[in-house]
Amino acid sequence: MMRRSFVFVYIMLLAVQMLLSDFVRISPYVTLTILPVMVLCIPVKVPTSLTMIIAFATGLAVDFFSDGVLGLNALALVPVALLRNPILGLVMGNEMLEKKEGFSMAKAGFGKVSTAILMVQALFLVIYILADGAGTRPLTFNALRFAVSLIAGYLLSLFVVGFLAPDNR
Repeated sequence: MMRRSFVFVYIMLLAVQMLLSDFVRISPYVTLTILPVMVLCIPVKVPTSLTMIIAFATGLAVDFFSDGVLGLNALALVPVALLRNPILGLVMGNEMLEKKEGFSMAKAGFGKVSTAILMVQALFLVIYILADGAGTRPLTFNALRFAVSLIAGYLLSLFVVGFLAPDNR
């Protein structure tokens, strides 16, 4: 199903996310996450149900081994896995999904990959921030946290795509 090198890189990036969650605290306004793009880059030939299980396990691992609320990342990551194929189809075209091809920056182009990254990051952050605040934070704080986290996560995600979705031509 998944190449061994992909699994190895995915696990290494999971460890990087755990380190980011534990040791990189820039501000209460910034939530640094590469989890959505990691799920986005799971090979298209992996069924959605398995992708959702992988996303749940990934989120739970980050929650368990980092100092977060248990289940928060898993809660926000499973919808990303559920909507991964529709997002890829919308942004990059259904032909890629029908052929079960992967994507890369070179194949799809910077604009399409950026759009897909922003969509999965936004989906993840909306759920994560709403669940994390649970109605205790004002809208202005949550909106600013969303905007800053989206920009930071997008920039980090551009590097992750290079590792998980390399151009294999």
